[in-house]
Amino acid sequence: MLVKCELCPKACCLEENQRGNCRIRINIQGSLRSLTYGHPCSIHIDPIEKKPLFHFYPSSSILSLATAGCNLHCKNCQNWEISQSNPEDIPSYDLSPQSIVDLTIRENCSMIAYTYTEPLAFYEYTLDISILARKDFLKNVLVTAGYLNKQPLRKLYKVTDAANIDLKFFDDAMYRKITTGSLKPVLDALVLAKEMNVWLEITHLIIPTLNDDLSLIKKMCVWIKSNLGKDTPVHFSRFHPHYLLKNLPPTPVSTLRKAQEVAKEVGINYVYIGNVWGDEGEFTYCPYDGKILIKRVGYTILENNIEEGKCKFCSKPIAGRWK
Repeated sequence: MLVKCELCPKACCLEENQRGNCRIRINIQGSLRSLTYGHPCSIHIDPIEKKPLFHFYPSSSILSLATAGCNLHCKNCQNWEISQSNPEDIPSYDLSPQSIVDLTIRENCSMIAYTYTEPLAFYEYTLDISILARKDFLKNVLVTAGYLNKQPLRKLYKVTDAANIDLKFFDDAMYRKITTGSLKPVLDALVLAKEMNVWLEITHLIIPTLNDDLSLIKKMCVWIKSNLGKDTPVHFSRFHPHYLLKNLPPTPVSTLRKAQEVAKEVGINYVYIGNVWGDEGEFTYCPYDGKILIKRVGYTILENNIEEGKCKFCSKPIAGRWK
């Protein structure tokens, strides 16, 4: 019996025992089953800054997990060993959703991140953990490419507190060429996150020759400001050669600075440079008086001048979720 998967825009139609493009879903006797449910392949405790989330409870520890598989196939994937592998080929744990929640509490974490591969691909596991986590007053964080249909995404966003969505390209043809996905569903996911009050930050990895055109970066920033608001943090991240794009050089830091300048000129208030250790581009500055609010080195915070959600110096509110 043929079954159509309605989770992501790829809409895989699967014959008996056939898997979807994500490697996770399989048609078993006319029903779609998830092969990774309850079987995370990676569990770590990370700083929230690693996600990266810079305006969401800084200095917090977050339990982070992933399963094998992904519904995209990015040529630059940093975690390709697990994202592009079949679940049975990767060692994994046997942990129910409740076990993940219990582990989070035991480790004195107040949050769970669904990350590393693609949490929207291991959707049922992410959703069930998130529902249980909310009951124990834990916060849920998605680190995602945002490639999902609106109906299942809306259901998940109801129990999601924050998301960093990777807006990989602002060009549909390049999305298809490098990721096998497409642009519009990601833009829809970004808008929906804002509509549903999910705290949202955006990562844009700048890859030399592929998406380092400053005119296109400006076009993307204009869209972000118009559709998501000027207070949506944007992280311009440095590319390092990975997986199938080892032929390209690392992103020049000068390119990242130019992108940051473009975003600020457009009017985005919080623009960061990532993957450049110790760079001042990781600092948070007050958009009103220009003073340093949060001084970061890597994932470590050296100084925090936000008090009760406001700038310590000028008392203006700073967008984010603060302790």
